[in-house]
Amino acid sequence: MKRIAVFASGGGTDFQSIIDANERQHFCEIACLIASKDGIGAIERAKKHGIPSEVFAKKDYPDLEELYKKLEFTLNMRGVDYIVLAGWLKIIPLSFIKAFEDRIINIHPSLIPSFCGSGYYGLKVHQAVIDYGAKISGCTVHFVNEVPDGGAIIAQRAVEVQDGDTAESLQARILEVEHELLPLCVKKLCEGKIKKTGRSVAVID
Repeated sequence: MKRIAVFASGGGTDFQSIIDANERQHFCEIACLIASKDGIGAIERAKKHGIPSEVFAKKDYPDLEELYKKLEFTLNMRGVDYIVLAGWLKIIPLSFIKAFEDRIINIHPSLIPSFCGSGYYGLKVHQAVIDYGAKISGCTVHFVNEVPDGGAIIAQRAVEVQDGDTAESLQARILEVEHELLPLCVKKLCEGKIKKTGRSVAVID
């Protein structure tokens, strides 16, 4: 059975969605949670479910390459097959991406290539959607490459932008969809049912 590490920087609701789905279907081993700082909600979720967690805080590693080199060693020691970014806000250097090439996936709260890339995270994404007057938003699960939110797309789900939406209300509805789509993609990945050829990704039923 494949082993995953989940990276999180906040409350960990996407992380929780993976935990819940895996407890129902047991499609992977969650080897560890990697947190970007102490005291975040994701760590408490890991504790509650008996999942080991480790903190890799920027304040402890002034050099970014050093942080990710230590993280790479930690993941290899834990036998991690895949990395799932679930609200990870740290920059990831090319050296780390190459070390886990086509083994890192991320979820982004818009329909890539719209409202994505550097500076688009959290409520900023949803506010940008509303300010632009877009009628459809949603979420995207994609492989991670050297371009922020630029990797090959695995799956997307659309969510209608409603009249009177705020960034918070739109975020809440998209999160509900994220919590279905991300665990599904993790399951397919761990079952070997995601086939990537260049930018083309096939998801097998």
